Amino acid sequence: MSAPTLDMGRVRAITLDLDDTLWPVWPTIERAEKAMRSWLSHRAPVTARLSGDAQIQRRLRDAAVADHPAIAHHLGDLRREALRRLLVESAEDPALAEPAYRVFFDARQQVDLYPDALTALEALSARFPIIALSNGNADVHRVGIGHFFRAAVNPAITGFSKPDARIFAAAAAQAGVPPAQVLHIGDDAQLDGAGAIAAGMQTVWINRGDERWPAELPAAPHAEVASLTALCALLR
Repeated sequence: MSAPTLDMGRVRAITLDLDDTLWPVWPTIERAEKAMRSWLSHRAPVTARLSGDAQIQRRLRDAAVADHPAIAHHLGDLRREALRRLLVESAEDPALAEPAYRVFFDARQQVDLYPDALTALEALSARFPIIALSNGNADVHRVGIGHFFRAAVNPAITGFSKPDARIFAAAAAQAGVPPAQVLHIGDDAQLDGAGAIAAGMQTVWINRGDERWPAELPAAPHAEVASLTALCALLR
């Protein structure tokens, strides 16, 4: 599959993924879950023990979405409801779900940026308005990088998740330009790359793991780089 050519002359704004683009997400989530389990261990020990079981968590999340479809795109509400159900099943106080989630959420904002992230954010934000566009619930202001962004868009705000074209359109609207004038940057080939292309944007794939672009996707990215440093060199 031949890749389209990146046309920087069209670009008036950037939408930028967060998790696994600016920082590795799973170490962050694992630390946050550990902090929550530690908090629960003194208040709801059965729940704390069972909260680390992936199968139980998947079952409870699936049940929560089946009963409350509106929360499927809101990771915070979904995690809180799954936790509430686990507390009930464990015969422990379901009112603990909210403070336990706050412990998780606070820790979830404590990310370890990739070494090239800050330099790239400084360079990109000096040239373009940047909109954070993530399926996750990281808060760029609490992370400490909010000053680089004009706005932040996620499924909790829009009701849609990447690769749905509507969340990309919402991000373009925050930038004040049509999707055709937006360059989307992210690490996930399907959610970021194919999603942005289907929404009418150009896209650069951040491929830190030297992976192959999936052959089953209908379009290739306009450019591919191995790091944010390489991205800034490409966009000069």
